[in-house]
Amino acid sequence: MAANDREIAGIRCLAVLAKLSDYIDGDLEPEARAQIDAHLSGCDWCLRFGGEMSQLVGGLHRQLGGTIELDPAVAERLRLRVLPKP
Repeated sequence: MAANDREIAGIRCLAVLAKLSDYIDGDLEPEARAQIDAHLSGCDWCLRFGGEMSQLVGGLHRQLGGTIELDPAVAERLRLRVLPKP
């Protein structure tokens, strides 16, 4: 278990990080969003990381003028580099 992989509100930090992009984009079902909200309210590490990622993504959206579609292979390589290995 990673040092920052605590279970809070029924979800572990690594699971929150795996869903963070969808959370920021508003693409989660209400139940999943509520669970992550509950986790973030009790986990300062995820809240801090999520806030930094949200600012980064928001800045990119503003600069690029919206969303862009990534090639699925590029998206997978990026996902593998960003997310910690199990």
